[in-house]
Amino acid sequence: MTQSDGHLVLVGLPGAGKSTIGRVVARQLRRPFLDFDAEIERRVHCTVAQYFARSGEAAFRELERLLTRELATAAPMVLAPGGGWVTNPGVMQLLRPPGRIVHLRVSPQEAMRRIARSRHVRPLLQEADPEAKMRELWAARRALYAQADVVLDVERLTSQQVIDSVVKLAHGGTPGIG
Repeated sequence: MTQSDGHLVLVGLPGAGKSTIGRVVARQLRRPFLDFDAEIERRVHCTVAQYFARSGEAAFRELERLLTRELATAAPMVLAPGGGWVTNPGVMQLLRPPGRIVHLRVSPQEAMRRIARSRHVRPLLQEADPEAKMRELWAARRALYAQADVVLDVERLTSQQVIDSVVKLAHGGTPGIG
């Protein structure tokens, strides 16, 4: 089995570009792309924000864990779980090896700037001070994101450099930049 036999899993803060980069990488690799939030919304017949409000974060994280278990035996895909997926104990180990986890690193400040342009509702940021919450999420998740196989600094690299690096990783290479 080679590295190209597993999933490519893009992790990072909300706004890091997991879904945007993931769609392009999947197209270039001719692999399916799966956005966890979109798949969970399809399954529960409501938005992530509505599900969070109705059932809470713990129930949502359980849905992420169940989806990850399903994907562990699926053909290789490009996966974009939500930013908090890494907080689920054991999920990374379910997908690797042979899967590879790529942290799209972005500062909390840049993540906030990016999501301000988005119409996507981020349930964990629905607070009086969303910037403080983003910094809190970064502090809580930083060590988990550091467990990725590769870290790409999406503030320093162009989108094309990030895409090229992830594609190279899929072909068994090691990205030389980031």
